[in-house]
Amino acid sequence: MYADERSKPYQATIQHVIKNVKFDDGKRSNSTFIMRIFQRLLTFFVALLLLLPLAPVSAQAASSAAIRAYDDAEGTVQNYSDQNLAREEFGNAKLKGANFSGADLQGAVFNSSDLTNANLHGVNFSNGIAYLTTLAGADLSDAIFTSAMLLKSSFRDANVTGADFSFALLDRTQVLQLCKTASGTNPITGVDTRESLGCS
Repeated sequence: MYADERSKPYQATIQHVIKNVKFDDGKRSNSTFIMRIFQRLLTFFVALLLLLPLAPVSAQAASSAAIRAYDDAEGTVQNYSDQNLAREEFGNAKLKGANFSGADLQGAVFNSSDLTNANLHGVNFSNGIAYLTTLAGADLSDAIFTSAMLLKSSFRDANVTGADFSFALLDRTQVLQLCKTASGTNPITGVDTRESLGCS
């Protein structure tokens, strides 16, 4: 946004004040006129300063209400299959062998979580984040990982047949490992798995 665009609201306020400040005799007195402009502008800026802090608080409250967290999640039965888990947060979660097949995980976050041997067949994890997360031996077949951030995570022996990693961020060592067994085409996006990983 340019400086002249930012100043438009203030210019409009000043013009409004100049247009509407009149006195009993219908004439303008310079000193009184300037004082009234100053008072109006001061009131405007004080009101602006009081209202600005409310916007981030409201946004934060809305964000907290929209996102459920599964911190330190642990349990014997962990069946999340076909659930809407978009934008959910899993922090330090123990999810070995958990079933997420067919779940909507768009924008979800797995931070320092253990998904060893988990079933993520056909999940939509686009725009999601898996950071410092173990996906060793996990079933990622037919999953969608477009634009996901998957850095510092382990995919050792994971099944990625038919998975779509288009525009996803992975460590180079993990990409090379996945390319050894990558094959197939994603049934939803029609993207070749090896091409999405950039395999040679």
